Amino acid sequence: MNTQVEDPLLKCLVIFTKLHNKPYSAEALIEGLPVANGLGNVELFSTEGSKSLFSRAARRAGFTSTLVEKSLNDISPLVLPCILILKGRKACILDSFSADKKQAKIIYPDVETSEKWIDVDTLSREYLGYSFYLKKEFVAEDRTKQYLINKKTSHWFWGTLKLSTNIYRDVIIASIVINFFVLASPLFTMNVYDRVVPNNATETLWVLAVGILVIFVIDLLIKLTRAYFLEIAGKKSDVIMSSMIFEKVLDMKMAFRPKSIGSFANNLKEFDTIRSFFTSSTISALVDLPFTIIFLVVIYYIAGTIVIVPIVISFIIIIYMLFIKEPLQKSIESTYEAAAVKNGILIETLGGIETVKTMSGSGLAQWNWEEATGEIANRSLKSKILTNSIGLVTSFLVQINTVVVVLIGVYMIKEMELTMGGLIASVILSSRAIAPMGQVVGLIASYEQTKTAYDTIENIMKLPVERPDGKKFVRRESIRGDIEFNNVKFTYPEAQKSALNGVSFSIKAGEKVGIVGKNGSGKTTIEKLILGLYEPDDGSILIDGIDINQIDPVDLRKSIGYVPQDVVLFNGTVKENIVYKHPSVDDVSILKAAKISATDEFVSTHPLGFDMPVFERGEGLSGGQKQSIAIARAFLLDSPIIVLDEPTTSLDNSTEQKIKNLLNENLQGKTTILVTHKSSLLSLVDRLIVLDNGRVILDGKRDVVLEKLQGNVRGEKL
Repeated sequence: MNTQVEDPLLKCLVIFTKLHNKPYSAEALIEGLPVANGLGNVELFSTEGSKSLFSRAARRAGFTSTLVEKSLNDISPLVLPCILILKGRKACILDSFSADKKQAKIIYPDVETSEKWIDVDTLSREYLGYSFYLKKEFVAEDRTKQYLINKKTSHWFWGTLKLSTNIYRDVIIASIVINFFVLASPLFTMNVYDRVVPNNATETLWVLAVGILVIFVIDLLIKLTRAYFLEIAGKKSDVIMSSMIFEKVLDMKMAFRPKSIGSFANNLKEFDTIRSFFTSSTISALVDLPFTIIFLVVIYYIAGTIVIVPIVISFIIIIYMLFIKEPLQKSIESTYEAAAVKNGILIETLGGIETVKTMSGSGLAQWNWEEATGEIANRSLKSKILTNSIGLVTSFLVQINTVVVVLIGVYMIKEMELTMGGLIASVILSSRAIAPMGQVVGLIASYEQTKTAYDTIENIMKLPVERPDGKKFVRRESIRGDIEFNNVKFTYPEAQKSALNGVSFSIKAGEKVGIVGKNGSGKTTIEKLILGLYEPDDGSILIDGIDINQIDPVDLRKSIGYVPQDVVLFNGTVKENIVYKHPSVDDVSILKAAKISATDEFVSTHPLGFDMPVFERGEGLSGGQKQSIAIARAFLLDSPIIVLDEPTTSLDNSTEQKIKNLLNENLQGKTTILVTHKSSLLSLVDRLIVLDNGRVILDGKRDVVLEKLQGNVRGEKL
């Protein structure tokens, strides 16, 4: 097993936030940063992705970071303090230099409370030559924001594209050059027919052939280079946007979570449509459009009035574009809605396939699927017909253009107003002048799909999040465990009935409290509010006397060990599921948590031990084994608050009794909230709160409350 990894860069960043009177915990800085499979922890000090991960962590604390390569003597005092990278995977904070710059004041992350003066020469021998400069980002106060004019923030889409401005600028320049090269082919053909063939000038023919061949080779190289750099820009934007979108989804407030996971997943998938739209074909079509005028000017110079033909054809294409735009847009939006519903049915059915089979619900599931498939087929029929018609109509008009140009050209040749080479060049150029218009019309379908997908993702990116940028949370080194509800009212989104209606109680640190009541009385809702998953509609929730909304959700949940009623496990191993909350925890803590939860009993009998495989949603494990892993998760860290929601429902009697004894030993000194229907577990608590219809109807010592409820008669369930 891996042991805990201490990241010196992360420690330095935590100290750095304290130096600027803006303290952040390590967990708050790295929450949501990508963890490589198997590494078990976020490493800022890494040879792969170190710069990007450190920058993302620093940005959360309100700092911009720059990795520079400089000797100690070249570091200006104006940029201090900064973080130095040292040999042996170490780092320190360089705070200042002495007046003669022979000594440096540094802070080692392992002893953050003490500053140390050290000789610059000694420090230079340990210094790798790389350092992080950090600058505090300016954030306007709320009272001054109203006076700011045109305050701009980086947009998830346009801001990301802006990062590749230089690449897109070069691509546009390359496209302009490519369009000028387009003139080479018709001019070559015209000169061959008009000058080479009549005069039998073979030497001129070879000169022209070599010249046009060189142009074609350069054209090919420019096109390949353009395609390469567009892919580079696309890859960069894809990675950044995908990360931003998924980060937003993970930080989304639970009150705004989608009702249909499948539909929501389908909407996220539409990001691929946005990405594919910004390809070389789109860029070239937009750049080609202005060159239509140049091609028309050349046609007029060569063939005079023939230029009217491609102009008229272009206007017909524009009229057709305007004609189909609105119905195409409505059809695409309708198709997207149907696709989301279809995907929702798919995800829901696959997630509950066991229930479908045991309930003999295959026929109903098949009916729903076929209905959704038929609906999306009907809705997409119109958009497919309109989309296909674009290419067909454009191709038809190009053919008409060719015929009309040839007809007029023949009469002009007869009147000695045009040469044979001029006619051929006009046919080529007129088709080339119309092509951009056809490409733009072809892009309409893609644009409408992209616009719909963009609007969908944009709505997701606008959803409220738990940790908005700029919000200043109250930082606590530790949480004691005092919990207070003051007249809390809460209703779930779109629910008709309140889940809690004026709930008030106070729990002291270290107190063990049971919450009982009928189904739907609000027991689990209280747990979710304590975990910060939802915000009360009215009233307040205080943790250690601080409003829960002022505490960083990461710090709050780090201090709470939670066993949900419905345990969700992820594909991986038993160990990976236990340490899901804190991947870098040491082995001693894992073994201790496994013993408390009796997970060690079934793990020890498996040949792979803690590497015992766990499949998606915990498939392959019994309900009791899943619950044991959930209890192990709750006790992995020494959390001051433990919340248990029916922790032994799926356990057999002997295992339940064993875990009950272990819990009794390990809950000492911890604020404990136990939600249960089993009276056998109530010996774990000293106090009972009884809920009914979202209200507290009884609150007092356990035995007193039980006497009032049962008249001293114990039952199996309350």
